[in-house]
Amino acid sequence: MSESMNQKIRKPIRVITDLVILVMVIAVIAYMLTSLHLVPVSYSSVFYGVVAIISGLAITTIISKAVYDGMSKSVGAHNAASLSFIIKVVGYTLTLLIFFSYFKIGLGAALAAGGFSGLIIGLASQNVLSNIFGGIMILVTRPFKVDDRITVSTWQYGLDAPAYPPKFWSNDFIIPGYTGIVKNISLIYTYITTDDNTPLRIPNSILVQAAIFVQNGSGARVVRTKYEIPKSVDPDDAINNIKKSVKKLKFIKSDPSIRILESTLNTYIIVIEALCEGQYEEIPRSEIIKETMKTVNSLINK
Repeated sequence: MSESMNQKIRKPIRVITDLVILVMVIAVIAYMLTSLHLVPVSYSSVFYGVVAIISGLAITTIISKAVYDGMSKSVGAHNAASLSFIIKVVGYTLTLLIFFSYFKIGLGAALAAGGFSGLIIGLASQNVLSNIFGGIMILVTRPFKVDDRITVSTWQYGLDAPAYPPKFWSNDFIIPGYTGIVKNISLIYTYITTDDNTPLRIPNSILVQAAIFVQNGSGARVVRTKYEIPKSVDPDDAINNIKKSVKKLKFIKSDPSIRILESTLNTYIIVIEALCEGQYEEIPRSEIIKETMKTVNSLINK
């Protein structure tokens, strides 16, 4: 049996398993509420209430997925994702209100139920609610959208200084973070596919507090490249010739800036800053280094 067929079989099994677990959890909660005489309902009402809330959750999920799949091409992935998110928020909220009204529980009574059980439920749902409100904030403020390439760096972490050769002498700083393409924004998580094609789920509550670098705004980015040159090569000749050779590269959008960054005993280090087309920096940096190597070698062999 092929892997794709296995995936098609496993997916409905996972859905059924999740629904069964959800039914069991809701049934236990309903039983506890009935046993403690917190709700004036019979066991048959509990059963119908469980069916109602599961149906509401299932219908909301199906509609939101159908809207996202059906409208992604016509209105764009980010707009379809936003609409799907709104449908989930409205659908789940209505389902919860229907659940409360079915058992004749007023919202004020539910909030006033308090006590030990309320404390436990509040602590258990704190992270879930913060993620949901985080997702709503992302939807409203739009710091990024689906299909954006972003780097996520949490505010709790500052810049890291490199400590590996030959970077130990460098004044560079590294921004710790995860970079990738935003694929979806759900109630709890934002789904990102990283540059190495690894699926990543980040809780929305973390994203609300994080520093977000959106890297595809202008379709170009500055690529910074360093190169070490022997002091036997005149620095003015090196800078002028490297600038001419780098400028000929097709992806360079403006004149590169080249300057001496620092000096060692036998060499000096130059930095090349060039505005390059595209979102990525690895390929442009590779080509710039190759051109720089050729130029410096030609100057050494003069």
